[in-house]
Amino acid sequence: MPLALLALTLSAFAIGTTEFVIVGLIPTMAQDLNVSLPSAGLLVSLYALGVAIGAPVLTALTGKWNRKHVLLAVMALFVAGNLLAWQAPSYDTLIAARILTGLAHGVFFSIGSTIATGLVSKEKAGSAIATMFTGLTVALVTGVPLGTYIGQTFGWQAAFLIVALLGLIALIGSALLVPNNLKQAPASKISAQFKVLAEPRLLLVYAITAIGYGGSFIAFTYLAPILEQVSGFDTSAVSLIMLVYGVSVAIGNVWGGKMSDKMGPIKALSIIFAGLAAVLLVFNFTAVNPIAAAATILIWGAFAFGNVPGLQVYVVKLAEKHTPDAVDVASGLNIAAFNVGIALGAWGGGLIVAEAGLMNTPWIGAIVVLLALVLTRFSGALDKKAESQALKMQTA
Repeated sequence: MPLALLALTLSAFAIGTTEFVIVGLIPTMAQDLNVSLPSAGLLVSLYALGVAIGAPVLTALTGKWNRKHVLLAVMALFVAGNLLAWQAPSYDTLIAARILTGLAHGVFFSIGSTIATGLVSKEKAGSAIATMFTGLTVALVTGVPLGTYIGQTFGWQAAFLIVALLGLIALIGSALLVPNNLKQAPASKISAQFKVLAEPRLLLVYAITAIGYGGSFIAFTYLAPILEQVSGFDTSAVSLIMLVYGVSVAIGNVWGGKMSDKMGPIKALSIIFAGLAAVLLVFNFTAVNPIAAAATILIWGAFAFGNVPGLQVYVVKLAEKHTPDAVDVASGLNIAAFNVGIALGAWGGGLIVAEAGLMNTPWIGAIVVLLALVLTRFSGALDKKAESQALKMQTA
């Protein structure tokens, strides 16, 4: 394995940690910044919005630049954003810091796969991408709970300082180890993105991604205050529960991918969305009991991220059929759709908390996920109709 690939994996770890560590620190940050829980939750939304903008727009605008130069610029922006969050004198400054780091996140994962494959021979391309994304998975399993613990023990600012230092090490590693003469992929034009966004079948999948993934974040964003105020856990226990959730996410990601390969994305997504909606509904009743709440969260993690592989596979499958010259763009826009879902879910959860209370977030999240299930079944019906028409044309 090239050492440069380890620098990319460390970058992915730092970026994954900074996105989700805030979920475990929302009550602490709200109290310290003297803002409401929904205002603290907005820091999740605005980060995800930065990712959604950064992935398609900034990647297209920097398409002709040297890949290594873009990587170093993005990691420098990431480090600067986290240092700004560490020293943020006010809530408004923290908002700016979160948007900056979100923009860096979006571009990094858009170009990271290209850079990773450029470091190895063609037959090892898949393994190189998987290795880089391992950083993201490991962040959910270890980085987020560890960052939550650090933030609760030494102040939430310390979590951002640690992430900034990790980002700086990854930046130095990339500067020293990533070659300058990486193969340049064709630039992704804004016009290609408009072409993809004009295709109704792809728009339907982006809606499924945003709604299905975002529905979970209506409740997940406010998991820490639910655990403290409803389940009765001590603040120190939240980081341990985030560890349980992270392990479940890692298992769910693998399980979801295998299920999608075995039975096809539509059947796999139908099972996962139905399971996720059921878990969110159950959490409404189990949240009051610490043991039952922890057990529900363990299952929740597997379903919440199990849909990711299926959604990505489905987008690529449809893009190959409807926009064959813009498959990469279509795949990248689905990453943006995931983050639009996070942004809307966290924002919607904040409105629910402000107007109706914390424990209305799980069941409303379940209803939103059921809407994604309905859209998934509708998309599957459209696939069958298209296949039937194609068969009739062949036999005619």
